[in-house]
Amino acid sequence: MSDDRYLYISALQHYAYCPRQFALIHVEQAWEENYFTAHGQLLHERVDSKESETRKDMRFERSVALKSEKYKIKGRMDLLEVHLQDGKPVKYYPVEYKRGKPKKEDWDKVQLCAQVLCIEEMKDTQIQQAALFYWATRRRLVVDMDNNLRNKTIDYIEKSHEILSKSITPAPTSQKSRCKACSLIDLCEPDSMRVDHSEKYINSLFEDIP
Repeated sequence: MSDDRYLYISALQHYAYCPRQFALIHVEQAWEENYFTAHGQLLHERVDSKESETRKDMRFERSVALKSEKYKIKGRMDLLEVHLQDGKPVKYYPVEYKRGKPKKEDWDKVQLCAQVLCIEEMKDTQIQQAALFYWATRRRLVVDMDNNLRNKTIDYIEKSHEILSKSITPAPTSQKSRCKACSLIDLCEPDSMRVDHSEKYINSLFEDIP
């Protein structure tokens, strides 16, 4: 990574969803709020009290500031459960709160994994599991921090940094269904880019030339 700028952990979800969306927000500074983004912000405001408390052998730290020098990422996580033994931390268990229900894709898991990478670096520890709490189901989804998820997360981090350093905006995602729920669809205009036949038109001008 040649760029010294830090990448916000929350931005990884934008890249995982669509690299073009990521670039529109973080390179071109475009943003359109819709119901989903507004609702998500409201839910996080309820969680981010920044107050910590201790119950028996567990300390609950909220709105924890995170940073990784290695990966050049930073941000905040909703809840960090710290397991104590004789008053000293022996285990860290991150919990991230999300609106809606668990997703088939790994977008939320990638964000959680990035948080884990930060905590491991900051606390010089190893974390095997973390959790996502979904408001729609009121249940936690336990996520294993296996090598596949870690490698995918690191790959997304590196590619996001590359987009930032080169200030490039990729083409729209080929998965058209994602565009319908995107708050930037009017700015992105994905269909107009997908039907760009300029190259085909130019080539047709020379078809009859011997």
